[in-house]
Amino acid sequence: MNHHLKSNYDEMIVLDVTPESAGWEYLSFRVIKIGANQVYMHSTADTELALVPLAGGGQVRSNGEAFKLSRPGVFSAKPAVLYLPPGAEFGVTTENSFEFAVGAAPAEGKYPARLFSAEEIRSEVRGGGAARRQVNHILSHPMPAERLILFEVYVPGGAWSGYPPHCHDGYGGSEHLDETYYFRTDPANGVALHRNYRRDADFDEIFPVRDTDLVLVTQGFHSTAAAPGSNLYFLNYLAGELIDDARKTPPYDDPDYAWLKDNYNANLMRLPLPFA
Repeated sequence: MNHHLKSNYDEMIVLDVTPESAGWEYLSFRVIKIGANQVYMHSTADTELALVPLAGGGQVRSNGEAFKLSRPGVFSAKPAVLYLPPGAEFGVTTENSFEFAVGAAPAEGKYPARLFSAEEIRSEVRGGGAARRQVNHILSHPMPAERLILFEVYVPGGAWSGYPPHCHDGYGGSEHLDETYYFRTDPANGVALHRNYRRDADFDEIFPVRDTDLVLVTQGFHSTAAAPGSNLYFLNYLAGELIDDARKTPPYDDPDYAWLKDNYNANLMRLPLPFA
């Protein structure tokens, strides 16, 4: 499968990734956009599912409960996140327009349906220098889920995210996690680069990503760079071998670049050069 996908706004299901289509084991992912006369119906079956609003607002009805979600846009506010356990039938409606993401992973049903408010979501600024970004932990440990892990990341134009590059594919003793990167840019014609690569195999992917693109991380180390003038947002869904509290396990950093965490401005060239 192509690991760089484009959104299709001619359809209600704008993006659609299944374990079968991605060639991995755990994670499914969709972006959906509905209007006032449309209803999105779905069943979680034997998976847990997390719904993240992207723009607009709507109502989710599931097993006799109703949940309202809205968001002016990903660059304007944190989301509320709806968690649904296995065996839940649900429908999504809107009075105007509602764009949202859903992702799911196999689960046993340990946790009940729950709407996590924006106030419950922890934010932090990570990195430094040209690798400084903000991470919103929209469904990560200690927030309860079986396999699902969700982050939203904001990268200023000209900066890198996920640097030093890291992996979670078994290399270096890391646990395996499937992962999707859903991108939005500010302005909408912005551009970024995403790379997936391995140290121990002939595998190196570099994708020029635009607003509403999706990248699959099937293996390898990975990082993302935002072009100058292009502020970047991406939504990560992850799921794999880590279960419950083990979801807090960090990824494995590429040892060639891990030293940057001690000083992100180390080895920084100062301009003008003395021989200019």
